[in-house]
Amino acid sequence: MIAAIDIGTVTVRLAVAEVTSGRVLRMAKHTEICNLGIGVDATGLLDQKAIERVYVVAASYVEAAKSAGAEAIVCTLTSAARDAQNAPDLGMALASLGLEPMIIPGEIEAALTFLGVAQDFNDRQILVADSGGGSTELALGNVAGGAIDLSFIRSIDVGCRRMTDHFLFEDGIPAAQDLEAAHKFARSLFSEALASSEYQTARKPEVLVATGGTATSLIAMNAKLEPYDPSFVHLRGISFEDVQKLEGLLAGMTVKERAELPGLQEKRAPVILGGTITLFELIRATGFNTMIASESDLLFGLVITAAAVYEGRESPVVWRPILKPLTKK
Repeated sequence: MIAAIDIGTVTVRLAVAEVTSGRVLRMAKHTEICNLGIGVDATGLLDQKAIERVYVVAASYVEAAKSAGAEAIVCTLTSAARDAQNAPDLGMALASLGLEPMIIPGEIEAALTFLGVAQDFNDRQILVADSGGGSTELALGNVAGGAIDLSFIRSIDVGCRRMTDHFLFEDGIPAAQDLEAAHKFARSLFSEALASSEYQTARKPEVLVATGGTATSLIAMNAKLEPYDPSFVHLRGISFEDVQKLEGLLAGMTVKERAELPGLQEKRAPVILGGTITLFELIRATGFNTMIASESDLLFGLVITAAAVYEGRESPVVWRPILKPLTKK
């Protein structure tokens, strides 16, 4: 059994998985919204209270991993930690828990997410979008016989927390000019990325697959899903028109009103509009009519990679995680 902790801009997540020959046989996941990245875009610093929130959750995850029988654990940090000058403060706190925290580049984040998603799309050309709080990672390629073939990979500094902090703030109903500014910002970044020669000359994707809390929340909200059911959300699609309708609904609400919507976690209400605008512009830029959501995300790819390294095999991506042994309880 392998455990993995992923510390993102909005969430802190744990996976404990049994992996055999590069396939995840079973996996238990836990998610807590800690908002590590709140204010980072403006100050360049992680808030001390946010660091404390993450520390408390990470400590509980280490104990949960031990109780589940995990033999080793890996810990990664993404966009907020990449951007923050005081990320080493969080790193030292995590190290005191017996972890080896690793801040991974956006390109590695994209590759790991692609590896997770592609398990359900063997030998198909897919465009994977991992839209988080501070960034959206894009990866285009396919997996055949367990080998990844990526023709385009890009990490773009646009996500639900960054959009909220830049344009939408958290309280009240946003003004029309702020909504338009948010749209223009995301549209420009995605248009630039997809106009690159790497993307334009690659074999075109058959499908657009998105991971992350915004993508899964859109599926859940569209179905008015209560309680949340990952088996319902996984590999379910949502149309461009339905994303547009949900954005209009969210834009006309206060955060308190959004928090009451079926299918949406209350703690995600402050950033869901920024995330929805992000994915709206991504879908429009790619030209797809439908986006598919996947639960097999970064954590999925991370446990596959960690298991390979733990077993002494070659890493399936161009990165090797550092695993720390766990003493069983």
